[in-house]
Amino acid sequence: MKTNNFNKLLLVEGKNDLHVILSLCEKFEIVQNFEIKDTNGYDNLIKGLPIRIKNKKESTIGIIIDADFELGKRWESISSILRASGYEIPKNIPTNGLIIGNESQVIIGIWMMPNNKFEGMLEGFIAFLVPENDETMPYVDNLMTTIETKNLNKYSLPNNKSKARIHTWLGLQESPGSPLGQAITKKYLTTENEVCGLFINWLNVLFA
Repeated sequence: MKTNNFNKLLLVEGKNDLHVILSLCEKFEIVQNFEIKDTNGYDNLIKGLPIRIKNKKESTIGIIIDADFELGKRWESISSILRASGYEIPKNIPTNGLIIGNESQVIIGIWMMPNNKFEGMLEGFIAFLVPENDETMPYVDNLMTTIETKNLNKYSLPNNKSKARIHTWLGLQESPGSPLGQAITKKYLTTENEVCGLFINWLNVLFA
């Protein structure tokens, strides 16, 4: 899907996020009147944010970031930047995502992966899209438990475990090892659940 040159911008942390968003836009036939920019990491994303807000080259800026290990600290990190730019920020991010700003400000939207409630990252969001009746995920979970019990796992951090879990599951599909965005396009994943619905609604409202 080609991105048109509009003055609306969606900032994401990495290429996987970008391709997942493109796949969801195609799936839900979202009019893509915004550019998607891979910032190559959270630090780069927030570093350039105050300047973007001050320059007002974009009328709307969407931000998709990982909650990571401590959702509260990550939320406070980005909230402090926005407060310094004149925005009123709630204590906690709403479960349906945040959209703030008035007619004299750049409209800002924030979604924290996976669902604005739990710690985690993009892979956690993707895990929500695994069909409820899927018969392979229980085997993946049993395998990971066995490996961890025997201390054979090379991953240690919880987020790395979520990556290992979803990519192991993807390795069992018709085209093993499909990237996250392609897994949506190939319909290995379902988009008919609450978390995906909330995300798509946030995206539509933000860039309407």
